[in-house]
Amino acid sequence: MLSHHNLLTNLQQLMQLSPLTQQDVVFGVLPLFHIFGLNVVLGLSMFVGASVVLVQRFDPVTALETFAERRVTVVPGAPPVWTALSQVPGINAASFSTVRLALTGASKMPEDITRMLADKCGVVVHEGYGLTEASPVISMSVDRTVHVGSIGHVLPGIELRLVDENGDDAESGDSGEIWVRGDNVFRGYLRDEEATSRVITPEGWLRTGDVAVRDDDGYLFLVDRVKDLIIVSGFNVYPAEVESVLNAHAAIAQSAVVGVAHPHTGEAVRAYVVLESGAYLDEESVIEWCQKHVARYKCPSKVLIVESLPTGGTGKVLRRALR
Repeated sequence: MLSHHNLLTNLQQLMQLSPLTQQDVVFGVLPLFHIFGLNVVLGLSMFVGASVVLVQRFDPVTALETFAERRVTVVPGAPPVWTALSQVPGINAASFSTVRLALTGASKMPEDITRMLADKCGVVVHEGYGLTEASPVISMSVDRTVHVGSIGHVLPGIELRLVDENGDDAESGDSGEIWVRGDNVFRGYLRDEEATSRVITPEGWLRTGDVAVRDDDGYLFLVDRVKDLIIVSGFNVYPAEVESVLNAHAAIAQSAVVGVAHPHTGEAVRAYVVLESGAYLDEESVIEWCQKHVARYKCPSKVLIVESLPTGGTGKVLRRALR
């Protein structure tokens, strides 16, 4: 349950970073049934009086044409949107000549795409983080230098802790579950007090289920979701780490890693891989690649080559459909 106060609070927190002005034209590709599309793309635009170009269906070529025709200045898009834009033939700085602010979130942004867009097109993509229960934005980097791979700094007005497995604050440089507190945090799940009590502590902290580290400058780096953690023979395996290795292979366009039950190790790592157009790889080659870059217990024991990965409305991979 998100109250009007929750939603308005998050807009006020965002406005302290001054991300939008009345002169902006926002590319509305994110679905309005999603909290970011509803409260940030539409809500924040209405809050400041900016214009929104609503897009019924995303196509990268048409999107670039729209940028020019409507003089779009702000482009929020999930990583698959930016990946698709980066692959349009002939793309260059002129393709984004009107765009002053590029935003992404919902899932981890591929670092090679971030660097390519910056180097080739002059587009600096600002990665942020949030979840529905927080109305939704928790961190962003629009007011400071972008650190590739970082989800930015926590927004003003939000308290944030990184909590270890024992419930204590994680040591500097160590990973911990993100806990947040503020007036943007939701009131609970409708008619489900048990579920609410699992994620909101008596002190009002929202346990996000996401794991991150924080550097000495306060920049946050998302590691993975607690519920996606794979435990192999007692060792922790974060899917995002393995996916990063897989995606670094020149023949791999996209990957997803999940844990599956195993009689001897408790869980085993299974990878789903989408190849680049015209590329060829077999399971053995993929496993050998992983063995060169991560510890053996983190390597997939099974690799499935697939045409596509199941995704939700924002482009986030649906791991539950792969388990």
